[in-house]
Amino acid sequence: MTTAKNGASHTRTHIQHFTATKQIELFESLKESRFSGQLVISNTQDHTWVLYLYLGRIVYASGGIHPVRRWRRHVVAYCPERLANVEELQLAVANIAQEESRISWEYQLLSIWIDQNKISREQATKVIKATVVEILFDITQAMEINYEFIRDNLLTTRLILIDAEQVIQEANKLYSAWQGAKIADRSPDLAPIIRQPEVLKSKTSAQVYQNLSQLLDGRQTLRDLSVRMKRDVVTVTRSLLPYIQLGLVNLVSVSDIAPPASASVSQKLFRTKTSHRTTIACIDDSPIICQTMETIITKAGYQFVSEMDGLRAIAVLLSRKPDLIFLDLVMPNTNGYEICSQLRKLSFFKNTPIVILTGNDGIVDRVRAKMVGSTDFLGKPAKPAQVLATINKYVVQRQTK
Repeated sequence: MTTAKNGASHTRTHIQHFTATKQIELFESLKESRFSGQLVISNTQDHTWVLYLYLGRIVYASGGIHPVRRWRRHVVAYCPERLANVEELQLAVANIAQEESRISWEYQLLSIWIDQNKISREQATKVIKATVVEILFDITQAMEINYEFIRDNLLTTRLILIDAEQVIQEANKLYSAWQGAKIADRSPDLAPIIRQPEVLKSKTSAQVYQNLSQLLDGRQTLRDLSVRMKRDVVTVTRSLLPYIQLGLVNLVSVSDIAPPASASVSQKLFRTKTSHRTTIACIDDSPIICQTMETIITKAGYQFVSEMDGLRAIAVLLSRKPDLIFLDLVMPNTNGYEICSQLRKLSFFKNTPIVILTGNDGIVDRVRAKMVGSTDFLGKPAKPAQVLATINKYVVQRQTK
């Protein structure tokens, strides 16, 4: 099994059955080599998770299809009072977006809350452990995965260090229970919704039907419901299984929720007395692409912002509010489709031009990109004339109208 002993490694390793035993073996090798950095894991559906490690032990984990839902869910479970003041929360996240951070905003926010004595270290530990266990469950369920290492010797920890074997065993125990309930082919990230209300009403008591009607709205995932009902996700899902098998309740996919930041807060933070200067953003994991785009764009007199970490992209964009976004289609820890889709759900990015950067300008990619709300496509490597023409088309001409 490959380890990251000698510097950064971007070579992908494929594993057909990534069982708990293989997971423990991998993390043991990382502990032996005292690896610090990111372990990036992806499955065949292009879902990507990032585990942050310090000297081979887990610091935090993020990624997957619902990173914000997951964070909110565990905060609700262990420190719900922190979500009461929405504006304070938005302000904190917007401030984090201005800082250079080696770990995701969720982790930074927990650190800030501890420093401000707003939560205890024990509460933060519970949020982090629950997050890591949930991600390891998803990785175990994926079975067939690819992984790669990104060494970062400057990555440190302000909170806890988690022994991998303990959380792997906990996640595996939960997954075994999930399999035992005969629901291994279902994802706990699916949301139950009533499909035949009249039939369901006839088969349940009035009280049960009323409760189900309130809970099964197609907007709360099985995991969301487990926190709301204060029961483990296996028990919650098993209780719904008879209705699912009868076709009275369906499990549907839902999108992630938007991160906790708003246009009004960002405007308060970044409003200046000077006139507006056009800002162009580039989200791309390649430092060469970002540097090239910066040269082209700044020489033309525009402000420029870039971010190479796809997981931090939305937080950075929320803080800088660019007038146009160049967005890489393929990144190691997420993809342009997901970022574009999430941006379009935020009110002040609803009409922002988003131009996809790709080296594979195929019809399928174009159609899918349009479906998630992209404005245009630009082939890589982009030529200066093309970049400036795109800015002129979608920003300059609109500003002068």
